[in-house]
Amino acid sequence: MPDQTLLAPITCRPLDPADEAAWDAFVLAHPDGTFFHRAGWRQVIARAFGHATYYVLAERGSAITGVLPLARVKTVLFGDSLISVPFCVEGGPLAADAASAAALVAHATALMARLSVPVMEFRAATPDGTTPDGATPDGTTPDGTTPDGATPDGATPGWATRDDLYVIFRKPIAADDEANLKAIPRKQRAMVRKGIDRGLVSVLDTDPDRLHAIYAESVRNLGTPVFARRYFHILMEVFADSADIVTILDGDTAIASVMNFYFRDQVLPYYGGGIARARSLYGNDFMYWEVMRRAAARGCRLFDFGRSKQGTGAFAFKKNWGFTPRPLPYRFLLAPGATIPDHNPLNPKYRLFIAAWKRLPLPLAKLVGPHIVRGLG
Repeated sequence: MPDQTLLAPITCRPLDPADEAAWDAFVLAHPDGTFFHRAGWRQVIARAFGHATYYVLAERGSAITGVLPLARVKTVLFGDSLISVPFCVEGGPLAADAASAAALVAHATALMARLSVPVMEFRAATPDGTTPDGATPDGTTPDGTTPDGATPDGATPGWATRDDLYVIFRKPIAADDEANLKAIPRKQRAMVRKGIDRGLVSVLDTDPDRLHAIYAESVRNLGTPVFARRYFHILMEVFADSADIVTILDGDTAIASVMNFYFRDQVLPYYGGGIARARSLYGNDFMYWEVMRRAAARGCRLFDFGRSKQGTGAFAFKKNWGFTPRPLPYRFLLAPGATIPDHNPLNPKYRLFIAAWKRLPLPLAKLVGPHIVRGLG
């Protein structure tokens, strides 16, 4: 006898706060679910940045069969886009079946037209969020196609792709500290040992103020606008059950700090940095080792080093840890005449801005930065 659930019609509706636990349970159970699909991001994005959110459920009867987290990022400087999910590494629809995925994409496409938004971005390998069995690391099947009939370059009818900007770094970790240390390439392992020999220690912070002060200095030095301190507080409040902050001390001085997220058996170091002298003290190297060590002790078995832009210092740093980069394709649905946004520091048109920002006094960078970064998504 056929499953009656599969015979029920699919409906899509906005996420209600009362459904957030069920949403998160669906995400946790779905093999492609990520920390960035969690319902809490809706509150974070709305409260921290003031962006409109459109979180949508697909249902058959009373059963959730799909979710799609969306937010509209609209600013004068950086344009207007629907993104799943802004300020996050991954996103896109999650569905239990192809029909539910199609319903979510159709709902999002209609929303895009109704709002007259020129660009919709799914941070997923394919527009419907699926990954084919036997896919290669670039998301294609052995015959060079994607499951929806895409060509080898990842193009899907109606959708454009960008897979040459970001890569993601992930690697299994063991329960044993010595095994994890030995898995780090020799030169990088020597950096970690120097931090250990220096007498650096790690502590857990619950208040993000110390992290934010370090992070603000670090990203200013890179020429990047800083997030508001309030954003960090909201993240720690909303994800109190799955976030912590590891701070590195040299004596009584905090020299490096990072906010980490936890999902299933994964640890995701997300926002981190070090003060100027942290580099000479091997503070950043020691910090990520301590994140790994602490995560392994709590049962994590996958270290997700996040995304980086190719050709950057962060990219080189993660490769030095023995992580293999994998392409992280993003998909875009473009209205007629629209183009894929290119808001990244490698874009030549931002070169002068970045150089000027590096020289900005830190108090001014903290004041102005949040107004700029809210549009970058």
